[in-house]
Amino acid sequence: MAQTFAQQLRIPATYMRGGTSKGVFFSLDELPDFARSPGPARDKLLLRVIGSPDPYAKQIDGMGGATSSTSKTVILSKSSRADHDVDYLFGQVSIDFAFVDWSGNCGNLSAAVGPFAIRKGLIDASRIPQNGMAIIRIWQANIQKTIVAHVPMVNGQVQESGDFDLDGVTFPAAEVQLEFIDPAAEEEGAEGAMFPTGNLIDALEVPGIGTLQATMINAGIPTIFVEAQAIGYTGAELQDAINGSPEALAFFEKIRAHGAVRMGLIKSPEQASGRQHTPKIAFVAKPASYTASSGKSVAASDVDLLVRALSMGKLHHAMMGTAAVAIGAAAAIPGTLVNQAAGGKPRDAVRFGHPSGTLRVGAQAQQKDGEWTITKAIMSRSARVLMEGWVFVPVEQI
Repeated sequence: MAQTFAQQLRIPATYMRGGTSKGVFFSLDELPDFARSPGPARDKLLLRVIGSPDPYAKQIDGMGGATSSTSKTVILSKSSRADHDVDYLFGQVSIDFAFVDWSGNCGNLSAAVGPFAIRKGLIDASRIPQNGMAIIRIWQANIQKTIVAHVPMVNGQVQESGDFDLDGVTFPAAEVQLEFIDPAAEEEGAEGAMFPTGNLIDALEVPGIGTLQATMINAGIPTIFVEAQAIGYTGAELQDAINGSPEALAFFEKIRAHGAVRMGLIKSPEQASGRQHTPKIAFVAKPASYTASSGKSVAASDVDLLVRALSMGKLHHAMMGTAAVAIGAAAAIPGTLVNQAAGGKPRDAVRFGHPSGTLRVGAQAQQKDGEWTITKAIMSRSARVLMEGWVFVPVEQI
């Protein structure tokens, strides 16, 4: 007797680009009942949507693009919190492991949250102008923080086309400004401190590597910064220089794991494999000229410093939005490695060079009773809908 198989599950979804990332967006109330609450059933569904885990690391049988920038999911709902419009939950889907990391935000996809929420009717119509700027108040549920998105509107519709260029994105689009309010991440074990160790620079001991100076900060996303020169790099590297070397990737993962322990995010380095999305590991250097991955020339005079960051175990092709917040925050505070690489003076904005070009991010820092805080970080991204409809998932595989 021939074996029969159930029809595929059909789920409303929108495929969107936000900043230098793209992902699959869902409305919470359009997910299947079993996936409307956090847990293994939801994770299994999202893994299958994206095409993970994939031992070939290609995600051919799913919506993922086989990079950390394109293996992402978002769930949105009307906000139940006062003075917020929409709740935003982000899931970073591992490519080769059966794992969805809910430990942090995606700053790039944050730019697409407002446009998606407007498109799906999740925002009160009274808050959306026919023309002008819609101010969307987003509750970032992963890190329990507020993001304010400024979304341009034309004739009652989200403006998606425009002339705003973003290095790392080939085509221009409409600018979406994001404000990350009080962005010091609320991390378990870190007591919400922006500098969880209490220091602007720590001596981080990494067995087999040595003791490195490191700035470890919770702002936007927990991030560990080290000096490029101290680890044998220039800060002008492109992806292939690191991603093509298993030894280099293992080197950075070892630093990240020991930094995560020092930040109080995990209890042992072995636990880092279960927390791939956070913290990030980045290295900084003073300004220098280089050629970006697009072939564009970046002059030393174009930037305040160079930064390279790894996401999900690989050097990012541009810069994660949340890491850009961490860069802006650390650059605003005299005494950090980031601030030192940028010249060592107080500043409320910084332009840094990354593999795809440059990015400017602003941050407002203040010190009270010896403790530094960032009241707001600001940067511009862009976003647009790539495809809208349904994703299909084999029922017997979830």
